[in-house]
Amino acid sequence: MKRLMMTLSALALGALAFAGPATAQEKASVGIAMPTKSSARWIADGNNIVNVLKERGYDTDLQYAEDDIPNQLSQIENMVTKGAKVLVIASIDGTTLSDVLAQASAGGIKVIAYDRLIRDTPHVDYYATFDNFQVGVLQAQSLLKGLGYPENKGPFNIELFGGSPDDNNAYFFYDGALSVLRPLIDAGTLTIPSGQTGMDKVSTLRWDGATAQARMDNLLSAYYGDRKLDGVLSPYDGLSIGILSSLKGVGYGSGGEKMPVVTGQDAEVPSVKSILAGEQYSTVFKDTRELARVTADMVDAALSGRDVEVNDTKTYDNGVKVVPSYLLRPVEVDKDNWRQLLVDSGYYRQGEID
Repeated sequence: MKRLMMTLSALALGALAFAGPATAQEKASVGIAMPTKSSARWIADGNNIVNVLKERGYDTDLQYAEDDIPNQLSQIENMVTKGAKVLVIASIDGTTLSDVLAQASAGGIKVIAYDRLIRDTPHVDYYATFDNFQVGVLQAQSLLKGLGYPENKGPFNIELFGGSPDDNNAYFFYDGALSVLRPLIDAGTLTIPSGQTGMDKVSTLRWDGATAQARMDNLLSAYYGDRKLDGVLSPYDGLSIGILSSLKGVGYGSGGEKMPVVTGQDAEVPSVKSILAGEQYSTVFKDTRELARVTADMVDAALSGRDVEVNDTKTYDNGVKVVPSYLLRPVEVDKDNWRQLLVDSGYYRQGEID
């Protein structure tokens, strides 16, 4: 009997020892810092991450900073103070977080950069994102397809828009697009009447649609009095809607005046509706459900001591280190495939588009 009791006791202690780490992991808190609710995309990102992590037993602290850098810093500091074990951060400005992330690292907190690379710090452990260079490639290819190239030889008048200069992704989008467009610009197939190229001239601070609309107004007034605009490289749907408003304001899309080809990104509902209305030509879909899953996998692995799965260890140099990354595949969406990619996949309900 004594031997039996000792055996049962040992088994019980073993069970408790086995259950301990799992229970601790289930109760671990994950801080999630998102940039803004002004974009439907970021709302979806936040909700998706919270849902996946809660299904896996984590507590979550989701905060939106409304594109205010000091606000985001304060939110992350509070997450550190409250004992988060992992920080998932979609930064407003990826160069401003060095001090708070040093504090996090000193406390043993893992840091995952979410979609936007965090720069100029060694204290970022992993990066979950999409293949951002490929996003730009898809946008450029879609622009050319909309223009009818190569069957239509041109020349075509186009203008270039870039994303926010404080978002590292914006440069990958632009460089990816120019890798396709530059040879045709140099050959004269594509002409840029404004002469404005390079992110120092075409960027759009904070991805603001009103800023894009104002710039398009100025371009049309200054360079298109006696010529037609054929296409616009836009890196984000929120900018595209502003650009389209400007174009419609001078008569494009009505009275027999063809709408220029306008690209986009994120497959936001207003832009999907615009595509179906024959205004915006295309967008790039990045399934944030998959990005949330990959991020949750990183959280799981990091907290359990397992190897974190990555598929890129060369591309994303943040100025201090190359950040191990997992890249997901973006997909072009247009009037021909939107239903299959967005509705049949369950990303949107049909009623959201109607």
